[in-house]
Amino acid sequence: MKVVIEQASGQAGWVVWLDRQAVRFRTQAEAQAYAERLCARLEAPHPPPAGCRALLCEPQRPRRRCRA
Repeated sequence: MKVVIEQASGQAGWVVWLDRQAVRFRTQAEAQAYAERLCARLEAPHPPPAGCRALLCEPQRPRRRCRA
């Protein structure tokens, strides 16, 4: 995800862009703090979803083919 901070054009304040989504802030410090926390969360390690853990951790048994 692309995170960009810029001064709001035509209005007072700052904008943090998350790809195409804009989030407005009154001060540059608020925008910077939000962007830093967001980037830290995006870059943090995440466990795989519960449904995938079994696929990643348990050995797979060969499937039997049915005879028609």
